[in-house]
Amino acid sequence: MIEALLLAVALAMDAFAVALTQGAKFRPSLRGGLAIALTFGVFQALMPLAGWVIGAVALIYVEAVDHWIAFGLLTFLGVRMLGGHVGDEEAARALTGRTLLIAGVATSIDALAAGITLPALGVSPWLAVALIGIVTFVMSGAGVALGRRAGDHLGEWAERAGGIILIGLGVKILAEHSGYF
Repeated sequence: MIEALLLAVALAMDAFAVALTQGAKFRPSLRGGLAIALTFGVFQALMPLAGWVIGAVALIYVEAVDHWIAFGLLTFLGVRMLGGHVGDEEAARALTGRTLLIAGVATSIDALAAGITLPALGVSPWLAVALIGIVTFVMSGAGVALGRRAGDHLGEWAERAGGIILIGLGVKILAEHSGYF
């Protein structure tokens, strides 16, 4: 359960950073903020579900090295987030209509790759997917509200924190498989 919650928080950081910037720059209404949070939450839940299906099908072919694949994917995503600016393009313009849907997909691509690692995490994929969607919805809504009040200075910090969590999960999977935990 802890792994699923950490994964959910880490994956939600991209969406949180974009939502924070949206709140600071464009000050969306309550309805607009809810649309951002709901869109990000739905896409963040759907993408790991698709990744999980891909991972479950491929698992029989890569079971001997699944821990290395999970470690590699999570570390890659984490390092990418540590570089910051993952959601810069999505945050550059007000998110409504089609641009909101595009941003929903763009901020959840990492969740697709992370979904592939769900079989290696040893948690219920349905629980993980639900947590990812709910946590992203809540954090995105909070990001818009916080951005309206505090500005977008926290967005880069949020992405980096998410990156550290993803790398930590990858290391944990590798260590558990190696018998260190």
